[in-house]
Amino acid sequence: MKIIIHGGFFSESSTNHETKVAKQEALLRIVKYSYAYLKTHSALETVVYAVSLLEDDELFNAGIGSQIQSDGKIRMSASLMDGTTEKFSGVINIEEVKNPIQVALELMKVDDRVLGGSGATNFARQHGFEKFSTEIPQRRAEYEAKLVASGMGTVGCVALDADGKLAAATSTGGKGFEIPGRISDSATVAGNYVNAFCGVSLTGVGEDIVSNATAAKIVTRVTDGFTLEKAFEKTFAELKPYDGFAGAIAIDKDGNLFHQDSHPRMVFASFDGEKEEVF
Repeated sequence: MKIIIHGGFFSESSTNHETKVAKQEALLRIVKYSYAYLKTHSALETVVYAVSLLEDDELFNAGIGSQIQSDGKIRMSASLMDGTTEKFSGVINIEEVKNPIQVALELMKVDDRVLGGSGATNFARQHGFEKFSTEIPQRRAEYEAKLVASGMGTVGCVALDADGKLAAATSTGGKGFEIPGRISDSATVAGNYVNAFCGVSLTGVGEDIVSNATAAKIVTRVTDGFTLEKAFEKTFAELKPYDGFAGAIAIDKDGNLFHQDSHPRMVFASFDGEKEEVF
């Protein structure tokens, strides 16, 4: 059993030591809670649990603490994928929901598994998700001052359970001040993808990640026989022609973990019951 989580790219993590330490401590706490949960739950259940905890922490740009868009509203996106069934579900630009990843889990039960905008929000209300404002004073202050320094944030988790099954989940509060209707990579297979061989969660500039189809490429290459390291190496090289900005975490079916970013600013943590790693 292994688990790895990320807290996205945050520019203040590289410039504000206190902020970075707070995020590292939060990630380490959450990854250990999630590993304990993994002991008695499936990989799919665990990635939802872990991402929910990340969504509930205002240090991260997902759920509580999400960025505010150019029209003053918060719209969030999240997706979930089961490596065994290869089912993918997600919500795009959902509003006033505490945990978008839990709505994505609910969508696993229906045929129309990816919903956007008012359709996603209405589905959430119909399935018992109460109206909840995820806005915090810091985000409002940033919006009013038109500050975008902390805008590249996403959270994610990949888990391998005791039965050897993989799952991945990713959630984001957006990049801040975007045009309403902008689609994040987090609710696409470019930003969140898993099968029986490998699982990947991305963070960074959504447009770059979608252009590169990053998560799907890495998983496909591992499926075709690449090691995780080689799959990352080739895929990240393909971001370079347009200076693509991305970071990724992954676990393969053999329990190998890997992470890489375009710039050294992705915060993450992993745990396997004995060994912990945090950056």
